[in-house]
Amino acid sequence: MESDLRRFKEIVRGKIKEELRQFISSGDIILRKAGKNITIPMPSIEIPTFSFGDEEKSEQETAENSNGNKSEKDCGQKGNATGAGEEEGEHSLEMNVPLEELADILGEQLELPNIRSHGHGETSSKNYRYTSVHKEGPNSLNVFRQTYLKALKRAISSGEYNAKNPKIIPIKEDRRFLTPKETFKQCSNAAIIYMMDVSGSMGDEQKEIVRLTSFWIDTWLSKYYKGLAKRYIIHDATAKEVDSNIFYRTKESGGTLISSAYKLALEIIGKNYQNDDWNVYLFHFSDGDNWSGNDTLECLKLIEDKMINIVNLFCYGQVESRYGSGQFLRELVKKFGDSQEKIALAAIKDRNAIIDSLKIFLGRGR
Repeated sequence: MESDLRRFKEIVRGKIKEELRQFISSGDIILRKAGKNITIPMPSIEIPTFSFGDEEKSEQETAENSNGNKSEKDCGQKGNATGAGEEEGEHSLEMNVPLEELADILGEQLELPNIRSHGHGETSSKNYRYTSVHKEGPNSLNVFRQTYLKALKRAISSGEYNAKNPKIIPIKEDRRFLTPKETFKQCSNAAIIYMMDVSGSMGDEQKEIVRLTSFWIDTWLSKYYKGLAKRYIIHDATAKEVDSNIFYRTKESGGTLISSAYKLALEIIGKNYQNDDWNVYLFHFSDGDNWSGNDTLECLKLIEDKMINIVNLFCYGQVESRYGSGQFLRELVKKFGDSQEKIALAAIKDRNAIIDSLKIFLGRGR
């Protein structure tokens, strides 16, 4: 049975790999998140069987089919005709997959390198291991071997043991139970600061693309950092920090000054996430419109002189919009290209392009 279960898990894993692009581009998967697991719909697995029918009827049906007529079996079943069928339709199973396993699958499919942590500061992650044995505890943690040995020693020492009838009955004093031992695992600190343009040109679909991309970024980084700190900045002509709910739902109008978001991000980092103690990730999403060329020049200067010196990675994702010019990405490419290991730039045309942007963002291994 254990080998069957392992084989079934391999089948599920293979199906997720096969459909990964679809899962990444679907917003339903986020709604199925529950704690550290994600619920993924899977097609049911049916064992093929042979069906034996009446020989004369089969020959008649074969003759009718050869004349171009449909048999009764071809009608009203499995949605192939208008009549009601007698066979059941296709169903799907829902599998709970740990987010950590989902991250592993993402890494395998996109061939992502392991992240190289750069922060010196660390936090302790508390864990419990059941390695000690104690005289008291719940029945579910009873250790049979230890209990039996204690009962055997007691019976021998008291003279109760009979070699011809070696019956051992443990009493309360013999029982032994596993007890948890507290352990601490050191793990690096990490903070993600998400920034998004919420001017009028960024519509609901653009925000949904940002939401999906962020979910998979979180999933991957959570594999390496426990207790990620996440901050959210929205901006049009001015920038402000908000919670995740407002981040994905706010819609503003008016101009765009991207530098306002970068300045606020630098302020947040300076106050809370010093470089020596934290691994900091900046992700900025916009449709590429900026209010002026002067502000774009200021953004380039902030990135070059300040951001890349204090962060693990700066990523810019340009979400295509019918109203956006896309100029900001062109300026970033012209200035930095692929020369900076800490800078990753991606054009996200639609949902199907999310997986390609993840490869660009996370493929640096930083």
